[in-house]
Amino acid sequence: MSNFILKLTIVFQVFLYLISLYYGILAMFGLYKKRQKSKKSSPEKSFALLIAAHNEEIVIAQIIESLKALDYPRQLYDIYVIADNCIDKTAEIARKHDAIVFERHNLNERGKGYALDWMFKNIFEMGKKYDSIAVFDADNIVSKNFLNEMNNKLKEGYKVVQAFIDSKNPHDSWISECYSIAFWSSNRLFQLSRANLNLSSQIGGTGFCVDTDVLKKIGWGSTCLTEDLEFTCKLIMNGYKVGWVHDACVYDEKPLTLKQSWIQRKRWMQGFADVASRYFNKLMKKAFTEKNIIAFDCAIYTIQPFIALFSGISIILSFMRINFQRNSDIFILNSLSIPILYSLFNMLQFLFIPYVMVMENKLSKPMFGFFILYSVNLFTFNIFLGESVPLTINIGMKLLYFVLFGLVLLLFSGEKAFKIFLWYMLYGLYTLTWMPITIQGIIDKNNKEWNHTKHTRQISIDDIEDADGGTVA
Repeated sequence: MSNFILKLTIVFQVFLYLISLYYGILAMFGLYKKRQKSKKSSPEKSFALLIAAHNEEIVIAQIIESLKALDYPRQLYDIYVIADNCIDKTAEIARKHDAIVFERHNLNERGKGYALDWMFKNIFEMGKKYDSIAVFDADNIVSKNFLNEMNNKLKEGYKVVQAFIDSKNPHDSWISECYSIAFWSSNRLFQLSRANLNLSSQIGGTGFCVDTDVLKKIGWGSTCLTEDLEFTCKLIMNGYKVGWVHDACVYDEKPLTLKQSWIQRKRWMQGFADVASRYFNKLMKKAFTEKNIIAFDCAIYTIQPFIALFSGISIILSFMRINFQRNSDIFILNSLSIPILYSLFNMLQFLFIPYVMVMENKLSKPMFGFFILYSVNLFTFNIFLGESVPLTINIGMKLLYFVLFGLVLLLFSGEKAFKIFLWYMLYGLYTLTWMPITIQGIIDKNNKEWNHTKHTRQISIDDIEDADGGTVA
């Protein structure tokens, strides 16, 4: 039995290491930004800006006002609000703020994907024609350079472009902080890296624009729970790739509680599993028959729920191995490493995301220094304690070090710095919650019921720009 578990564990871990190696290599190309061209294109493209809203009377005014304040000729864009099955004052407030409102009432086809599909058809039938259509969520706030950057990218030849998705409430709770860290990391290590390699970025659900003619040609038809991923797959299957703009931001509101986060991320995983079941084989076929690396990269991305599931199975098998073989080495492949090098790798791995946050001006350099000081324990403890110390004592000493370090940080740097440190340490817990969420998502992948996330943070673009004036802590 133990031999079978050993072999099965090796299979899962080798697969996960290969996937990690693939993503790790790609991520390295996000550590630099290509120099921007000094010559900017003059405003030329016309845009229909769509705001998808369902009972968003609290935040709808802020997104409209931020769009009205864009640094782009006003005659080249119009603002539309899709009041989708609203029973509040969303439509009324939107009209007061000079948006063009379309009210949709269809309880059989609920969700953002259906609302967009309906609105696109309305725009196609209008007398006024637009070069491109941009999509936003009602809780968004948009940077003033958004349309200028989109115009530049479209004139380079891209037909679909995604902007940087940022957080407008990163420090409201540990959950919103973890969400923000995940988005900052993804923007840099996933989206920017692919832009640098001339691969396709991924549509993020909001803050993207698509050429109107392309949308007419291939159709939207993306009505699952992750309509953004579905449309990205559809684009790549039709030979288009998504461009990336790192310097234009769309800020959205992150959930505050684990319960809100759980519901939202479960919906994402349901959508991922659904899209993977329909597009993975098609993308892989295109990748190998046409030698298309973009299709291969997208196919790997669609199976994120299953990669997370395999990670959970791998951890369970590893602990079963401990039980059968009384071996304290949880990971098989770790035993093949030199202890000192492995400890150094753990230290660098811990610092990697904070370093990315520094590059994105989300973390100050002094605060990064505290992370470096803390990370030393990942290296020194393994060397000085050695393998002879029982696992419980090893963990206990690391917990004691964490508490003492946190108290020193609180004493000398204040509550804000302490929260940033503590919440980053909880990022690992946030990451682990993806495993049960993923299992639920895969099981419920055929459940298409849309769960609305309530938004409450009334923040203007000026508030965000003032907050972005300096790095955190």
